[in-house]
Amino acid sequence: MVFSFFRKQAQKMPERPAARPRSPDWPESAAPASQLPESLPPEETPAAPPDFDFGAADVSGIAVEHGEDPRQADIEQVVVLFANGQDAMARSLLEDYVRSYPPAQSRPFWELLFDLLQVQGDRDGFERLGVDYAHACETSPPTWRDAAPAAAGSAPRRRVLALPGVLTADDAGLLDELDALLGAGSSLDLDCGRLAGCDDAVAGRLADALLKARRAGVAVRLLQADAFLGRLNERLVAGQAEHEPAWRLLLELLQRHGTQALFEERAVDFAVTFEVSPPSWEAPPAAAPAEPEPAGRDDAHYLAGELKNCRFDELAGVLNASAEPVLDFSGVRRLDFYSAGQLVNRIAPCQAAGKSVVIRHPNRLVAELMAVVGLDRLARIILPKS
Repeated sequence: MVFSFFRKQAQKMPERPAARPRSPDWPESAAPASQLPESLPPEETPAAPPDFDFGAADVSGIAVEHGEDPRQADIEQVVVLFANGQDAMARSLLEDYVRSYPPAQSRPFWELLFDLLQVQGDRDGFERLGVDYAHACETSPPTWRDAAPAAAGSAPRRRVLALPGVLTADDAGLLDELDALLGAGSSLDLDCGRLAGCDDAVAGRLADALLKARRAGVAVRLLQADAFLGRLNERLVAGQAEHEPAWRLLLELLQRHGTQALFEERAVDFAVTFEVSPPSWEAPPAAAPAEPEPAGRDDAHYLAGELKNCRFDELAGVLNASAEPVLDFSGVRRLDFYSAGQLVNRIAPCQAAGKSVVIRHPNRLVAELMAVVGLDRLARIILPKS
């Protein structure tokens, strides 16, 4: 399928302001927008931004046409780069666009750049950009959003982290998110419904994270783990001294999602295979109590992390159970094209059934991708306050 994401309409489009060239002393790495020159000689004609080629494998065959706003092509280009994990290139383009557009038209690019720095955890860059924004747009910049602490005397809100079909080193961002959530003491539901396998390096990271959480008393609940656990158990053969990280992951999963008898049987197999003392069974920590409801009941379904290659099978029950489902994206860092398309497939039947779906608090990079695939026509998207 031809990807027509950046195809122009037949009618003549309004011209976009030409991007200013970078100052010669501005390094190629992403630098603050304040280092750009304040003015350009009128005779200079900057080169147009480079075109980027995205194959069908990257975008799942989604075709989108431009509207009348000449900025939309640039916004779409940025969100595609971000969805594909090309953060440095997305940041570089945004730093160009906040200066190449006049202040009255540049605000969407400032907002995307602020959210990109928030996702990257670059607070210093965020604060520097705030000075540039206040000077250019003559208004107060957004404020940095720290992770909201749990209310006094309450347990942290349980989060849901969905694992993709095959976990590899390319999913380092998702594993970092898992480490951060567990390190913060967040009670977590780990959705393994789509997980088909992982390499040994990832298995070791998962095993270490789950072991650390268990010893710290952090409650981790495995959802739809039977299929993956069964495949992993069958793969590991006693006496074959290989895949040691996968063995450790198997034992850690059995601590939470298996019987004590099966755990002890496999612990002996592990000890014989690798000539070590067998680990002993430890009862997992009890699930954390639910967080007290805020004013007004909150029945939202919370998603978190980097949503890559997600089918959102768990949303079927969530969407069916409520007349007005709310999906909270405040903990989602990134959404890729495949997952966005699958989200469309899940939500579209709700509109036909007369249900009003709310997608709450996605960052602007995620929200723009949702608009590209048409989710804004299927659900009400509420952005977080700046």
